Amino acid sequence: MFNSLTGTLTAKYADAVHLETAGIEWDLAMSSLDSAVLPPVGTGVRVFVWMYHREDQMRLYGFPSAERRSTFLELQKVEGIGPKAALKIMGGIGQEELVRALEAGDLARLEAVPGLGKKTAQKMLLALKGRLVQRDEGPVAESGAHPELVEALVQMGYDKKAAIKAVERALESRAAALAGLSPAEAEKILFREAIVLLSGGA
Repeated sequence: MFNSLTGTLTAKYADAVHLETAGIEWDLAMSSLDSAVLPPVGTGVRVFVWMYHREDQMRLYGFPSAERRSTFLELQKVEGIGPKAALKIMGGIGQEELVRALEAGDLARLEAVPGLGKKTAQKMLLALKGRLVQRDEGPVAESGAHPELVEALVQMGYDKKAAIKAVERALESRAAALAGLSPAEAEKILFREAIVLLSGGA
């Protein structure tokens, strides 16, 4: 029914974002890691969507890329994981780290994700290993999350690819701390963390 919505980002929360399109403001459920990847409030953005529809409930979920939506859908194929649980899992581990953990059979890393117990983590390994393919796609992958931060790092003399990687890693490691902060405050934290990562050879 829906593939994506393009409009102006009007709000970010720990578990949702608001997007205005042609006078309609959409309330999209989204993990904290994914909302952190989106540009600042007031910016135009494209968000991929998926609708959950049951007789007594309807909810629209949002994702910064088709890849993240695919991961969300794959997670729900695991016994015991529904939309809410899938969103919580995606808020506790980034895409690259999730793929690495699955491919390496790293049960301990999966168990450390909020909302995942040992049994469900084991089911994930059995069901998803080899199914989540890491690939670059969409404007976020091309310019990196928070392109203005990436550009500032490039101006300081850092390699662009390394800067993009550092900002993405900072987003993963600082997701909990960024929830609820203003865009300006969040960017200051990300900028400092990215510099630390780059200075350490990240």
